[in-house]
Amino acid sequence: MPPSTSCNRLIPTDRMARSLYEWLWQHEFWLPPGITWEDMQESEDTHYPQPRDLLLSIPFALILVVIRYAFERAVALPLSTKLGVRDKQRPKAQPNPVLETFYSTRRKNPGERELLSLAKQCDLPVRKVEKWFRRRRNMERPSLSKKFSEACWRFTFYIISFFTGLAVLYDKPWLWDHRECWTGYPQQPLQPSLFWYYMLELSFYWSLVFTLPFDVKRKDFKEQIVHHAATIFLISFSYCANYIRIGTLVMVIHDASDCFLEPTKIFNYMKWKKTCDSLFMIFSAVFLISRLVIYPYTVLYNTYYYSMEIFQPFFGYYFVNVLLIILQLLHVFWSCLIIHMVYKFILQGTMEKDMRSDTEESDKDEERDKIREKEKNGITYFSNVTSNGYIQRNGSEPLNNRAHLANGHTKER
Repeated sequence: MPPSTSCNRLIPTDRMARSLYEWLWQHEFWLPPGITWEDMQESEDTHYPQPRDLLLSIPFALILVVIRYAFERAVALPLSTKLGVRDKQRPKAQPNPVLETFYSTRRKNPGERELLSLAKQCDLPVRKVEKWFRRRRNMERPSLSKKFSEACWRFTFYIISFFTGLAVLYDKPWLWDHRECWTGYPQQPLQPSLFWYYMLELSFYWSLVFTLPFDVKRKDFKEQIVHHAATIFLISFSYCANYIRIGTLVMVIHDASDCFLEPTKIFNYMKWKKTCDSLFMIFSAVFLISRLVIYPYTVLYNTYYYSMEIFQPFFGYYFVNVLLIILQLLHVFWSCLIIHMVYKFILQGTMEKDMRSDTEESDKDEERDKIREKEKNGITYFSNVTSNGYIQRNGSEPLNNRAHLANGHTKER
């Protein structure tokens, strides 16, 4: 019986999918020269990483999102109240359908021409329209308790992840001798502890991607997206290509400094300035040493040079090195921000606000307007004082300094 027309339509699609699948999983892409997928066959006692295992990270990530939601509301929020973290009371924008429609459908920060047009439509001064947009943006800014809760969750995870990594790796030879990362590669059996450590890390970064639209947005928002994408690609590719050993080193190195970053934020939100400054200096030292010294030697030098002692370059070798270098460029970017903050701290003796953006554009607008208001008041006061002084120097006085008597004479007050 001849196939139906629907089947005829599906056959070319199936062939294309099959061809793409075979092209994508060519052993030349994923394995060193001389090794094929037949050499990676599993047995009852030997298990290798399988790409399908990575699908487990998606439901695990959703579970982490649920756990985070429960943790922030049951633990972090009550803790913020007990520790005296108070949300700033922000004035609300007055209801205005015209401005609200523009804010929702077009832009949250209109330009000068748009402000003039909106001011005419609403019959309001431009200054009031600017203030309305500023207050409306402030209404969407995350509260201090939200920032505190997010930092508590990340601190809890990084502590668990870091010590889990140490527990998994402390008896592994490649933690102490980096050449062991390539002994027997790629025929390195997957141990259960390494599998679950990988799932923990990959699920966490997927959960960060899922919650990215709802998390506190900072100035390096785009860099964070690149970082999460590079990390997920790096973890996934290293798992599929059995770069498990080098991948575990990357993850434990990253978690080391993150364990100090989040408590620094927590104490900053609590207004414990000295503790915050001390922790930030510790974090800066750990970050710069781990990301600019340990990471290049332990990971970059290891994958670029030591691996060549075992096999010749292939696609997977170049691809994983590109991902690792992208990660290092991000390390350099954040290191520049940290060094700048440390430099300011040494000069001024106090830590400036988080350059990654706890202070947002709307804050700057508010502060700029306050400065303008003070300058305006100062100029008015100065002009009043000088004008009064001028009158006094010319033999007369302000009227409010004189009292008129019934006989027509004046009396000094």
